[in-house]
Amino acid sequence: MLCQHDSPIYIANMYTAGEKQFYAFALISALLKDLPKDWTVRLLYDIACQIHCSLLKWNIMPEWMGWIEFGVSVFHAYGHQWTCQLWYHPRKSEKWGLSDTSRSLQPQTK
Repeated sequence: MLCQHDSPIYIANMYTAGEKQFYAFALISALLKDLPKDWTVRLLYDIACQIHCSLLKWNIMPEWMGWIEFGVSVFHAYGHQWTCQLWYHPRKSEKWGLSDTSRSLQPQTK
């Protein structure tokens, strides 16, 4: 799990193949334990739509629902169905905005 500046926050040891949702649930749970309850967490993940739907369908961690906004990372969003893109594509929502972290990594010159 990375922050928006691509710095690692949490790391999970994945011992099974494939993208299993329980890895994402464990990382989200660890993150939310360390954050103030009044913060909004925006989560970009290539299968965030599936994670969000699973949380709703199976009523997993209902306390997360008012705290997290889900989005599919732009690179993966165009591979998803149009209805998914309407809900989860970060460029189709005013909530997300743009971020350019490459400038912060460049050495400052005078």
